[in-house]
Amino acid sequence: MCGIAGILQMPRASRSADLDAIGRMTNRLHHRGPDGHGLWCDRDAGVAFGHRRLAIVDLTDAGRQPMLSESGRFVITFNGEIYNYPSLRHELQRLGQTFIGSSDTEVLLAMIERWGFEAALKRSNGIFAIGLWDRQTRTLHLARDRMGKKPLYVARTRNAAVFASELKSIDAFPDFHPEINPCGVAEFLARGWLPDEHCIWRDVFKLPPGSILSFSADDLLASQDAAELRAKTHTWWSLTDIAKSGRENLVSADDCQLVSHLDGLLREAVSERMVADVPIGLFLSGGIDSSTVVALMQSQSSRPVRTFTIGFGEPAFDEAACAAAVARHLGTDHTELRLTPSEARDVIPELPRIWDEPFADESQIPTLLLSRLARRDVTVVLSGDGGDECFAGYSRHLLTARLAPLLNSNRAIRRTAAMGVSLLARGIREDIADALPLSGRLRRMIGSDRINRLAQLFAGNNADEMYRKVMRLSELQLTPEQTISDSSNVPPLNDLLSDFIVRDMIGYLPGDILVKLDRASMATGLEARCPILDHRVVEFSWRLPNTAKVRDGQGKWILRQVLNRYVPRHLIDRPKQGFDVPVGAWLKGPLRSWAADLLSEARLRRQNLLDAQGIQNCWQDHLNGNRDHSRTLWAVLMLQSWLETTVEQRTVRSTDTLEPAQ
Repeated sequence: MCGIAGILQMPRASRSADLDAIGRMTNRLHHRGPDGHGLWCDRDAGVAFGHRRLAIVDLTDAGRQPMLSESGRFVITFNGEIYNYPSLRHELQRLGQTFIGSSDTEVLLAMIERWGFEAALKRSNGIFAIGLWDRQTRTLHLARDRMGKKPLYVARTRNAAVFASELKSIDAFPDFHPEINPCGVAEFLARGWLPDEHCIWRDVFKLPPGSILSFSADDLLASQDAAELRAKTHTWWSLTDIAKSGRENLVSADDCQLVSHLDGLLREAVSERMVADVPIGLFLSGGIDSSTVVALMQSQSSRPVRTFTIGFGEPAFDEAACAAAVARHLGTDHTELRLTPSEARDVIPELPRIWDEPFADESQIPTLLLSRLARRDVTVVLSGDGGDECFAGYSRHLLTARLAPLLNSNRAIRRTAAMGVSLLARGIREDIADALPLSGRLRRMIGSDRINRLAQLFAGNNADEMYRKVMRLSELQLTPEQTISDSSNVPPLNDLLSDFIVRDMIGYLPGDILVKLDRASMATGLEARCPILDHRVVEFSWRLPNTAKVRDGQGKWILRQVLNRYVPRHLIDRPKQGFDVPVGAWLKGPLRSWAADLLSEARLRRQNLLDAQGIQNCWQDHLNGNRDHSRTLWAVLMLQSWLETTVEQRTVRSTDTLEPAQ
C-alpha cells in the first residue's frame, strides 16, 4: 500500500517548474509510504510520476516504483495489492515470462504487456489505484479497483491534469488553485460525507470504482474542465451489472449448502489477504463481521493472530469486553487499549488534516486511534468492513425487510403512516422508551432524528427518494441549495431491500466506510485489507435470496451461520452496536466551548457559506435538550474545522521543499 501522484501537461506547457512539483506532491504522501520514494519524468512528453512506498511484498529495491515494464513501453505508479499475484506469476512463467523480483507490481506490468490493461485488471483480485503511462501511444491510463477501496483524485488545471491518492498532494501542484465547490458543501452537509461524483474543490473528481480513464495530452486541449475529462471514464467492472444479474439468477441451494459455500469463499479471501512479508493483525470489535474474519484467519494460522481493540469509558459505546471474549475463545494474541474521553477528543484537531475533505462519520475517531494502536506491532491489518453492505446489516435494511408490505403499499397509506410517526413528540417517545426494556442504542435512536427519518422513509415515492430521505442527516436546510444527488442511474431491482443495498454499495460504502478506513490506516502507514469485500464474495451475495440475509428479525443471517461454526453463539448474539462515540454528550460538555466558537454567528456570516441563523437554532435546540442534533452539528463542525485548517495549510504552502524530477 502506497501513495501515488502524477502529472500530464498539455502540449506546449512549461516543462520545468510544474513537472518538478512531482517531488513536492509525492512528499505530501509520506505517511502513506514511509519506507521509500521514487520519481520518474519524461519532459518531452510532459509527464511525471511519483510514488511513496509502504513495503509489504518484496521488501527489496526490486519492488521500488515507479516501475518500467520489461520492454520499457509502460511506466506504472501503483497503490494497492494484487492478492492472487502468485498464481498469475506462475501462469506467466509457464508462458516464458521472467521476473527480476517478487513484487505484485512486476506481475501486473507483465500482464499488461501480454494481455492489455483492462484484461489485466479483470484477472486481478485486489485493491488498487493505478497510474499507467504508455510511452508508445503517449496515453495516460488511470484505474481504480472494483469496490473503490483505494482512492484516486483527478484535477484539471489550466495547463495540466494531475492525479494523486489524496487532495493534499494535488494542492502541492503550482497550477492548482482550489476553489470551494458549493454543491460539494451541500452534498456533504446532507450526508456527512462526499460521494464519488463530488469533491469539496471545483474541477476535482474521484475516479469511480471499477473504472478506467484514458487520455493523452492532446485530449486535454478538448477537455475544458474536470467534468469533460471525467466523462471519458468507462467501467471495467460494474456493481450495478453484478447486482442486476445476481437478482435475476438467484442461487438454487439449501441453507447448509449456501453457508458452506460462503464459508469457503471467505476462507479463501482471508487466506489470500494473509500473505505479506511484514507482521499482520486484525481489527476486532467483537461484532459479527470482524469475529468471522478473525475466526477464519486463526483457523488458517500456525500461531496466534494479533488482534486489536479500542475500549471506551462510556459503557453504552464500549464493545471491548465482547472482543476480548471472542479473542479468548479463538486464542488470539489480543491487545486492548482503554481510552478516556479526553484521549479520544484530543485527536479531533487532527481530523481535517488527515481526511483532506470534510468528513463527519464520528467513528473516524476510534478508527484512527485503533490504527495507531495496531501500527505499533504490525504493518498490515484485516478488517470486517463490508459485512453490513453485503449481507444486510444496517437498521435501514431490517426496516425495509420488516415494513416491505407497508412501504410497497399505495402512497396514501404510506403518508398516513409517516404522519403517525411524525406526530410522536420527542417527549412522548422518551416516555415510551423509559417504560420499555430497551438497549442504550435503541433509546438513543428513539431520542434522535432517526424516528423522523423513518417518517421520511414512509413518505418517499420510490426507492431513490426513500433512500435519499433515510440517509439524509437532517431535515434542516443548512445551505441555500441543499440536495442529495439523484441516483436514478441505479437499475431497479426486484425488491426494496436490494434497492437499498445496491445504493449503499455504490455510494455509502466507497464514500464513507472505505474513506474512513483508508485515511485512518494510511495516516499511520498501516495497510488495511477487507476480505468480505472480495469481489467473489460480493458477487455471491447478490445471488442470495433475501431470506439468507434477513431472517428471524436479524440481518446477516448467513454470515452468522458461518460464524457459528467457529464461535459459540452466546459470544456474539447481541444487538448491533457499531463503532460510535458519544458526540452528542461531548457537545454539551467538554466540546461545548470549541463548538460554540466554530458555530458563532459572526464566523458563519463572515464566511457567507451556510445558513447562520438555521445553524444557531439547531445548536441551541441541541443544548436545550429539545432534539439530538449531534450528527448534523458534527457535520457542520467538521466543515468549519476543515475550513479553518485549510486556510492554515495554504498559508504555509510556500515552505514545501521542491525536489526536481529525474
